[in-house]
Amino acid sequence: MENTAQLPIPFGWYCVSLSRDLQPGEVKPLRYFDREMVMFRTEAGEAKVLDAYCPHLGAHLGHGGKVTGENIACPFHAWEFSGEGVCKTVPYAANMPPKVANGKPCIYAYPTVEKNQSIWVWYHPEQIAPLFEVEQLHELHSDDWTDISTYEWTFRSHIQETAENGCDATHFMYVHGNQDVPKGEVKHEGFQRHAHFVSKAPEIFEDGTFDTTGTLFRDSFLDTSSNGPGQTWQRFSGVFETFMMGTVTPIDEKTVHLRFIFTQPKEMNEGQEIMSQAVIQNVALQVQQDMPIWEHKVYRPQPILCDGDGPINQFRKWFSQFYADGSGSSESKKDTKAA
Repeated sequence: MENTAQLPIPFGWYCVSLSRDLQPGEVKPLRYFDREMVMFRTEAGEAKVLDAYCPHLGAHLGHGGKVTGENIACPFHAWEFSGEGVCKTVPYAANMPPKVANGKPCIYAYPTVEKNQSIWVWYHPEQIAPLFEVEQLHELHSDDWTDISTYEWTFRSHIQETAENGCDATHFMYVHGNQDVPKGEVKHEGFQRHAHFVSKAPEIFEDGTFDTTGTLFRDSFLDTSSNGPGQTWQRFSGVFETFMMGTVTPIDEKTVHLRFIFTQPKEMNEGQEIMSQAVIQNVALQVQQDMPIWEHKVYRPQPILCDGDGPINQFRKWFSQFYADGSGSSESKKDTKAA
């Protein structure tokens, strides 16, 4: 019988919401990392994320909970908890219960930061404090770049499989219709991974028109980076500029929530705008082309590779550091399903 055990959820920073989707005083239930959570924004504007269930009698704070100042009040008996998980008041009790009167957290509070117009939480199965930071990306904090446009998908796959897709060079020809295999330089630096690719694109003139003679070209560059398993970004430059931040968040061991967030310089000519929009549409299309494969493939921990496959083993060695129990080591796993 085929082994269908799953790779575990790797630790790291993960996007749980766009900033614009959580207003002051708003409460939302979340389900990521195979856990129930509650997200709220205090009246002062800070985003907070806690485990969902009240330690009193187990009500879900995300369904009917209310923000009161800097706290969230349980919908069942109005116990109030800070964004750090500390019980601040029991409105009908003459004396606070001893287990909450010591000022220590009684609900787990996820380390939470807000950067890049997104809300991020740190997940670690052993609740270890963050080992690195969310990378702040200047394009998403600059008035010189447009308002973001977004794409989102939820589908069956493991996060390692979706991340590995970027270094699987050959599939770009056979799945996405590229004319050749992209080649580039890849560097692994601690918790980050960087790659640089160069290709040719038709020259664009100042009036926004393209060279149609087939003789004038300009170098086009793609720089792509990963910061842990949950944050990636790509900068397209040379002929035109476009920026994309990708976030992949595990809902559980078998399902992921993928977001692509795009922005462009406000100052572009017509030709650059056309090419930029074409790239955005193509990147989104590639996800649709990959999804049927992701959802039905099996994970091969020891694949039979050839010299044209790209740096898959190097990627897996880098990615394995995000498994708290060491299960990312290919030597310790048998073939398992990815979906």
